[in-house]
Amino acid sequence: MILIDGKATAAAIRAELKEEAEKYKEVCGRAPGLAVVLVGDDPASQVYVRMKSRACDELGLHHRQYDKPADTPQDELEDLIQALNQDPQIDGILVQLPLPKGLDSQRILDMIDPDKDVDGFHPVNVGRLSQGAPCFEPCTPAGCIELLRRYNLPTAGKKAVVVGRSNIVGKPLAMMLTRGGDYANATVTVCHSRTPDLGAEIRQADFIFAAVGVPKLIKADMVKEGAVIIDVGINRTDEGLVGDCDFEDVKDKVSAITPVPGGVGPMTIAMLMKNTVTSFKKRMRVGEFEAKLKWEK
Repeated sequence: MILIDGKATAAAIRAELKEEAEKYKEVCGRAPGLAVVLVGDDPASQVYVRMKSRACDELGLHHRQYDKPADTPQDELEDLIQALNQDPQIDGILVQLPLPKGLDSQRILDMIDPDKDVDGFHPVNVGRLSQGAPCFEPCTPAGCIELLRRYNLPTAGKKAVVVGRSNIVGKPLAMMLTRGGDYANATVTVCHSRTPDLGAEIRQADFIFAAVGVPKLIKADMVKEGAVIIDVGINRTDEGLVGDCDFEDVKDKVSAITPVPGGVGPMTIAMLMKNTVTSFKKRMRVGEFEAKLKWEK
């Protein structure tokens, strides 16, 4: 059984991005910039934002954090997004979800410039993803695919089951798995709370992507021999953090699996950093600059 180490993989990606960011800062005169907007005092959101800030510091990225009280008016938040859209030092804008009650989250997300939407939640990027066009991919699904790529676990021609249909993970992941390429081209089934016999669906899968938020939902009798499990679930229980799969129950039956914690979680922030650097490169036309350097040589 292969233990898919998301923590080590994310560290490798960050190291690659740090080298890239340092090079581009030297030639472009500034570092990639990320703005994070945090509204309210949700403890989990505060933890996530601190992790993102630490990642920016590690990579040498310029970052700003905007802390707003829970009673911030909608129009004030919209004005902030509009200002960040126009800010030439900012390449990525992230609004930490969930927003407090009374705020229209979708309207806020829709106002972010699609070319700075490093979370991949804007309808323009969702539409591009559905067409297989270049776009910012949502960070958690992108992290799942990157783990498959780095561990050489191709899904092409395989049966994949995605358990969960959220806009953040399940739906975009299903679309990504049906694109072209070795780590796509799968036959995909999306399961959810209304799926009549979840076990029967999962038992057909060569690849299981669990993203439903139910602790230890998937047991060994629901998994076929040699399947690969990518467990996106992070559930707080009396035992500590556990995934949507019962790791101890399934580990001897699968060929590869991500642990919880230390699996998909660290990849989400790594892919956010990657999207931010990619946005910077596009906005600064780094490709054109590099081509010019090669031509001059």
